[in-house]
Amino acid sequence: MTNVLHEKQADLPSLQVDVVEPGNAARPGYIRCEIDDHVSFDTSRMESFFFAKWEPVLHDAFLIAAAVEFCDMTKRRPTRGWGRHFDLRIPVDDPERWMQDGVSSALRDALEFLTSDRWSFEFYARENPVEPPRQGQFNLNRQISAVIPFSDGLDSCAVARLAARQLGDRLVRVRLGTKDFAPNGIMPGLEPFTAVPYSVRRHRSSNTESSARSRGFKFALISGIAAHLADAEKIIVPESGQGALGPCLIPVGHAYPDYRSHPRFGRKMEAFLHSLLGFQGRYDYPHIWDTKGQTLARFIEISYDTGAWKETRSCWQQNRQVGVNGRARQCGICAACMLRRLSVHAAGQTEPDDTYVWENLGAQTFKEGATPDFDEKRITGAMEQYAIAGALHLDHLAALSKSPANKPRLNVECFRLSQSLDLPLDDVKKKLEQLLARHKNEWENFMASLGPDSFVAKWVDEARP
Repeated sequence: MTNVLHEKQADLPSLQVDVVEPGNAARPGYIRCEIDDHVSFDTSRMESFFFAKWEPVLHDAFLIAAAVEFCDMTKRRPTRGWGRHFDLRIPVDDPERWMQDGVSSALRDALEFLTSDRWSFEFYARENPVEPPRQGQFNLNRQISAVIPFSDGLDSCAVARLAARQLGDRLVRVRLGTKDFAPNGIMPGLEPFTAVPYSVRRHRSSNTESSARSRGFKFALISGIAAHLADAEKIIVPESGQGALGPCLIPVGHAYPDYRSHPRFGRKMEAFLHSLLGFQGRYDYPHIWDTKGQTLARFIEISYDTGAWKETRSCWQQNRQVGVNGRARQCGICAACMLRRLSVHAAGQTEPDDTYVWENLGAQTFKEGATPDFDEKRITGAMEQYAIAGALHLDHLAALSKSPANKPRLNVECFRLSQSLDLPLDDVKKKLEQLLARHKNEWENFMASLGPDSFVAKWVDEARP
């Protein structure tokens, strides 16, 4: 039997996607997304997840996350406006389970809050059951308290080490990437969750959408499933305050606020996982009231290897866009790189000059800040506008609390955080005020270090009222 959930939005650009098993045709009018072609599962990585028991519903959850990512990258957002509407058909092991009121509504609620798109789902029975992966032999014969999603990023490195100091072997890392990777202190083959177990290839007719809001659903789901399989009660979200709260406090242009690391989204994912799996765990935000600089400083204070953080990567740019003499650097001027450089300065640290393409933020012009070895033809106007947006985001965040006009917005955000974190409203107001004040102090000190004639200072001065 086929079950359909309809929520038509005539005013939104729409896309119909039919996920099909190999060799099957899509419905007329639907874009075909073929399993094992557009969406591919890696056997060894599936073994890394299903080390204890095979649960077809979890494979279906991975497939749904992959299909959502396929939709997100295939349909460009409109030039004016933001949202889109997706009709998505997906073959699953048990359609009735997915169409239960609590499950389907919680899935939609989490996705729509995260992406600001409208999602309609149709679940139908698979023709061929998924072959269970061979169960891996992993060293999980211990009580697990928490899992932590782990990437190449600075917060991941620092918070994973800080959490491990407290929890020891009761902490398990979950790799957020498709490359096999063993973080420092973990022996390959002895721990599960070594990589995202699937990959997604865009449709050949699409121009890839770059906002990638569905990645938040992908990573939250993967870490939630890992916690379910490990019987962990907590999923540690490693993002510090500027990264978790800044993107929703200071949205970029006409873009919808970015909630991917926000507690409000975490609570919606908890509701979805509970309705689907009975999962009782919680997403935890231990450093949400700290700046990234404070988190880095604490990591360095307790770490025996003070240089490990320098091997992390924060840049949003693709490696091919920031290569210098055959070696990938970080760009140094995107919003993520600017926050990293601010935080390194706040922690009293330095990095090698060749960490970034833009080696010198104190240069008088944007082009002069880049290493001479970077092809000048690759320095485009769009790249400069991207850099300006990153600097102004940090400057606007620093000025947020001093303007009376922002008080209503901050009050609303405090109320929502109070509900999401189960904290008294007055405590939240005080903590957010301290976070913003700390960011302002760090930003002003960082700007002073660049000098009044730097191209970054000129951008900031021109934008200030």
